Amino acid sequence: MKDKGIVIERLIEKVEQYGKSTAELYKLKAIDKVTDVFASLASRIVIFSVLALFILLITVGLAFYFGELLGAVYYGFFTVAGIYAFIAILLLLIITPLENMFNNYIINQIFKEKNDASN
Repeated sequence: MKDKGIVIERLIEKVEQYGKSTAELYKLKAIDKVTDVFASLASRIVIFSVLALFILLITVGLAFYFGELLGAVYYGFFTVAGIYAFIAILLLLIITPLENMFNNYIINQIFKEKNDASN
């Protein structure tokens, strides 16, 4: 009878240890996924920032160039603003596909499988 009690105690200890290990594994997997998503987004934000600065400088240059062509600097800025208004209208027409593309990217980053070479 005493042996059965010892076996049951060991079994309970093993089940508790398994539960703790499983919870820790899920926690580590969740942390891994979150860090993957944030690292990917952070790198894309850096690239977007550099691209935005480039576009800003090109825009100012084009505005001054168009201003010289049209005879007044402010005409150039109005022209570039009109171009951006046209682009904004086009983006409003396709905003849903862009949102879907961004959502799919996030979901793919969360559920993508890592190469299990390290496991």
